[in-house]
Amino acid sequence: MPIEYRIEHERRLVIATGSGSVTHMDIMTYQRACWTRGDVQGYDELVDFTAVRELGPSSVESVREIAEVAVTMDPPEGGSKFAIVAPDDLAFALGRMYEVYREMVPGSKKEVAVFHTLEEAFAWLGKETE
Repeated sequence: MPIEYRIEHERRLVIATGSGSVTHMDIMTYQRACWTRGDVQGYDELVDFTAVRELGPSSVESVREIAEVAVTMDPPEGGSKFAIVAPDDLAFALGRMYEVYREMVPGSKKEVAVFHTLEEAFAWLGKETE
């Protein structure tokens, strides 16, 4: 599977790792599989695309759809953070586009930021690195 995730309940953190070729459908599948679970509501999220070699959702419509679906899964109280690690220039730009679209969707509760390194992302999340 192009996106695998693990839940660290003790740190209230979901860590997803993409690899190889990741498509729009892969991201939507991850979003629905993970964030419809009741036991992760309010958790912080880190998505690491360091090992992604090809990223499919490069259209504006795809990024917007992913952001809109993600917002519907935000807990009403908010307060959680979502860090995207994208060292590749295209992935970083798409991550920033996602960040902007997500902020524009009414009801968005997660704070989103995009980083080039895992260290920067963990620091922003206020979590120890692995």
